Amino acid sequence: MAEENYTYKTVTPYLVVPDGDAEIAFLRAAFGAREMLRHRNEQNAVMHAELLIGDSLVMLGQAGEMVKARDAAFYLWVEDVDAVYEKALAAGAKSESAPEDKPYGHRNAGVVDGAGQTWWIGAPVRPR
Repeated sequence: MAEENYTYKTVTPYLVVPDGDAEIAFLRAAFGAREMLRHRNEQNAVMHAELLIGDSLVMLGQAGEMVKARDAAFYLWVEDVDAVYEKALAAGAKSESAPEDKPYGHRNAGVVDGAGQTWWIGAPVRPR
């Protein structure tokens, strides 16, 4: 399902997750991901999917006998760390760390999704 033209960057993350449909639902609910395509195999599992989060492409496939699920970590740059953190929790993520201003000039929070992927959420510290 191609909504628009998009291009591959030099590095594109590829997630291998236990449940492709669940991961896609989480990415859409938590981070506003837009699904660009989804292909299924003979067992109706997600063989390959591509989603845009902001201007970044994330690919994923469902684990199986030949390829096992893997954990990964990502840094997601956003406008409002607190709002995205709360949205991720509402979508089913577990808190890794609550939003907090860091001495290096970022406001950060961390969540872990149901597939075990860690999402660090960050933005520049803004004057309050």
